[in-house]
Amino acid sequence: MGKRRPPSQEDFSFVSRVVKYLLFVFNMIFWMISLVMVGIGVYARLMKHAEAAMSYLTVDPAILLMIVGVLMFLITFCGCVGSLRENICLLQTFSICLTIIFILQLAAGILGFVFSDKARGKVTEIINKAIVHYRDDLDLQNLIDFGQREFSCCGGVSFNDWSQNMYFNCSTDNPSRERCSVPYSCCLQSKDEAIINTMCGHGMQDLSYLQAGAFINTNGCIDKLVNWIHGNLFLLGGVALGLAIPQLVGMLLSQILINQIKDQIELQNYNLQHRSDPWH
Repeated sequence: MGKRRPPSQEDFSFVSRVVKYLLFVFNMIFWMISLVMVGIGVYARLMKHAEAAMSYLTVDPAILLMIVGVLMFLITFCGCVGSLRENICLLQTFSICLTIIFILQLAAGILGFVFSDKARGKVTEIINKAIVHYRDDLDLQNLIDFGQREFSCCGGVSFNDWSQNMYFNCSTDNPSRERCSVPYSCCLQSKDEAIINTMCGHGMQDLSYLQAGAFINTNGCIDKLVNWIHGNLFLLGGVALGLAIPQLVGMLLSQILINQIKDQIELQNYNLQHRSDPWH
């Protein structure tokens, strides 16, 4: 049997296989998640009426899902290929993108805390726009109904905000059968109800605040949302930390791999130099 050749300096590599493939698997997981997000977003988008959808893109959950999915796909693709091919350019792109996203998230959290009044105004604007397009998008409609049931609220500031919607508007020239009504998700419902009365909010905007309170939730969702945030700061902090940790891990692994690849390139250049100049 022949003897094994002893390892030479050229066989040595600074690039750790553990770091390389750990970063690859890390990115592959989020790459597949991004494909699922894009697929769901495209499917939901195709199921809608294109002519009605164009007017409310800013509040369309399907569009938001596709945008986030595409961005995640591109970033994780750079991480996958960069780690597998040991490409410094792609790894730096991946690391820089994660750093920018992390900084933007941190800045958004700080600005939202410092300028809470302006943030509240922006949330009010988004909710009002969603109310206007409530009947135009089934996904948006389901999202609003879910929020109103979960938070036991109705409208933005009060239940009368539903008059902004053309179907629920209280104007005398409104021919809709839902005139001066509110969605069924505003109604006070007992848990043992077998059948949901979708007409329970009919004519509620014609009633006073106290009269309507016997049938529906009259408080707006903005105050309920603010109170929920104040009461669940630890939960929100945990969610924020859960989002930040994968980003920090990705940045750390990519920087470690980039430094290892640079050291390996220097070693290769050193070997080439001494091979071409044996008297050096």
